[in-house]
Formats: sequence, C-alpha cells, structure tokens
Amino acid sequence: MADNPSPYASQQEVEQLREEVRSLKKQKEPSTNGNGKPDDGESKDDKSEGEEQQKKQEEKKPHPLRKFIIIAAILVVVVVGLIWWLHERNFESTDDATIDAHISGVAARIAGTITGVYVEENQFVKAGEVLVDLDPRDNKAALEQAQAQLAQAQNQTIAEQPNVPTTQVTNETNIATSNTAITGAEATVAAAERNYDAALDRVREAEATNAKAQADVDRYRPLAEKDEVPREQFDQVVANAKAQAATVAANQESAQAARRQVDESRAQLIQAQQRAQEVTKNAPREIAVQRANVATRESAVEAAKAQLAEAILNLSYCKITTPVNGIVAKRTAELGQRVTPGQQVFLITQIDDLWVTANYRETQLRRMRPGQSARIHVDALSADFDGYVESMPAASGAVTSLLPPENATGNFVKIVQRLPVRIRFKKNQNGLDRLRPGMSVEPKVALQ
Repeated sequence: MADNPSPYASQQEVEQLREEVRSLKKQKEPSTNGNGKPDDGESKDDKSEGEEQQKKQEEKKPHPLRKFIIIAAILVVVVVGLIWWLHERNFESTDDATIDAHISGVAARIAGTITGVYVEENQFVKAGEVLVDLDPRDNKAALEQAQAQLAQAQNQTIAEQPNVPTTQVTNETNIATSNTAITGAEATVAAAERNYDAALDRVREAEATNAKAQADVDRYRPLAEKDEVPREQFDQVVANAKAQAATVAANQESAQAARRQVDESRAQLIQAQQRAQEVTKNAPREIAVQRANVATRESAVEAAKAQLAEAILNLSYCKITTPVNGIVAKRTAELGQRVTPGQQVFLITQIDDLWVTANYRETQLRRMRPGQSARIHVDALSADFDGYVESMPAASGAVTSLLPPENATGNFVKIVQRLPVRIRFKKNQNGLDRLRPGMSVEPKVALQ
C-alpha cells in the first residue's frame, strides 16, 4: 500500500485490503480438534463469514417486481413518445423568425433649410402631424411670381380674343369690296368693248367714204387734164380724198386705242377676280390664325395656372408631415440643415400592422397552407400570441438575396433551403402594442 493513501480509496485498493485481511485470518486460524471440527472460536468466525456472504447474495438477488416495473416504465415512455410524435407531427415550428412591419421613410420633397424639428426618436406620431418646417420665403416669392404670370397671361388672352370677330368682319368687307370691284371691272370691259365696236364702225365708215373720195379723184383727174372741169373743183376733190384718208387713219388709231382699252379692262377684271379669290381663300385662314393666337394665349393661361398650383404645392411642402401612424425609428433632421428633394429625414415604423416572417425549411412546407392557425412565442416578452398563415412564399431567401447562388458553376452542394412564410397576428390581443419589428419569435403552425 502507498505510504500516504488518499482519503477516498479506489476499488482496487479496497479489494487488496480485503485479500490482506483474509490472509491474516488464515495465518491466525486455530487447529482443529480430534473430530476434525474447529473449536468454538473458529466456528463462530466461519458462521459470521457465511452469514455475511448469504446476506450479500440476498442483496445481489433482484426483486421479483423489479422486472415488471422496468417493463412498465419502458411501455409508458414508448406510449408517451408515440403520443408526443402523433401530436407534434401536426405542427411545424422554427426559431428562424422575426417580427416585421412597414417602415416608411419620410423625405423632403423640395430643397430648403430646416427651421424647426418637432419630434424625437421613439416618439409616437399620427398621420398628418408636422415633423419638420423648412424656410418658406423662397417659395412664397415663387408663389407671388406665379400669380403675376397668371394675371399677365389672362390679360393677354382678353386682348387677343376680339381679334377673331374683327378679322372676320374685315374679311367680309374685303370680300364684298372684291365682288364690287369685279362688277365694276366687268362693266368697264363691256363699255370698252362697245367703244371698240363703235370705233370699228367708224373705221369702216371712213374707209367707205375714203374709197369714194379716191374714186372721185381718179374720175376727176382725166376731166381736169382735159379742162372739162374746173381745176378748183379737181383740187377740192383731191383735198377731200386726202381728208378722208386721214379720217380713216385717225379712226383706225381710235379703234386700236379702243382695243387696248378693252384689253386693259379685261386685265383689271382678271386682277379683281384674283383679288376676290385671294380674299375668299385667305378669310378662313386669317380667322384660324387669330383663333390659334387666342388658343396660344389660353394655353399660356393654363401653363401659368399649373405653375401657380406647383408654387402652392411647393409652399405646402415646407411643412414635412408623416403619412402614417407609427413610432419614429430614426431621425436625421437637424436645425439649419440644408435638404434636397428626396433626402430622407425620418423613418416611421407602423406598429399597427405587424406580421411574422418565418423562414421554414422547404421540407416543412409540404402540408402548410394559408389560413392555418399558429401560436407565436415572443422571446422578448416571454408571451404567446395567436396568429394565422397569411401567405406562402414566392421564392426562397437565397434566390432573392443580393448574390443568388448559381448551381451551374460545377461546385453545387445541395442544401435544404429556407422560404419566408408570412404569419399575421390576430387582432384584439393583449400585448400587441408592445411588439416591435426585429423581435425574435418562435411560430408554431397547426397543419390541420
């Protein structure tokens, strides 16, 4: 044995001590008597040792009911396990689930400088409540300018509108004047033609008289040469012939002048007719031009009205309001800050419309359907809420991630995918107002 044994001896050391005790007993054992029986002291030691061995054997012998108790316990465990399995096979649960909600970003719609901020983070706000004020002076000036431009456009339209009836009256007058000019030109042509005809008659008459006078000259010449007629008479006949010839020439010139007058009158008639056609054709066009001018002015009025409406809207945008009820999740607006259109200044969490996004394994969705009831355990509150499956997923989380997996690259490893199932809380439950997006939950869906 060791010199310094530990206070707790091992089983091997105990057995070793027992062997040493037995060897010492055998060495001190007294001799037997003549009958081969040990003396009294030896008999007592043997008897005590036998009793001890009998007690040990009785202790090692199992109890008669122990076997039945073990079998009954195994049966109970099996039955309980079977009942639990039959019960749990009608439920699907996951710990990969969180509460979600709509988070609205409130942004500036115009550029401006922040002059007032009226809410803080984690503060409840109502729809239409003013969150931020922007400096309105620039927008007020733009509104006044838009009002002036609208008034100017309206006045220009009023000034342009009378041009349409004025042009219409002028065109009617021009058409009437053109028709009168045509009538006068036609009369002038007729008069010129009559004058021309009269001139021709005079030419023909003068030619006839001239022919008689020339014939008289030819008839009197031989008589004058024979002195059968006085010379003065012959000279008179010759003078008359010359006068008649001059008359013919003069009448011919007059006829030509009359002819030129006819041509000139006809040209004036054609000019009057063309003028009348031009006035007639241009009359509707001029009216259309004037109406187009009026329409242009009216369009300018509408554009000015639109600019005025935009200026009014921009002035209203100087007050940034929340579109929904909720809690301010994040504030980025500060006094004196210059914001641009679309710049986010607040995040509003809509706590009145909460749901659970539960990422179930694809093997858990075989019997899951919309409308099935669910029990939702919220870790933060250590409380359970009732819900129901609102909708099944459209795609797995991996497919809708920023970098979806590409299985055709050759390094494909099959992994059980998770798909987000939306579970909606039932209304009118105590504690719903304490729920917040991002809380971890454990939903359990009843597959019945």
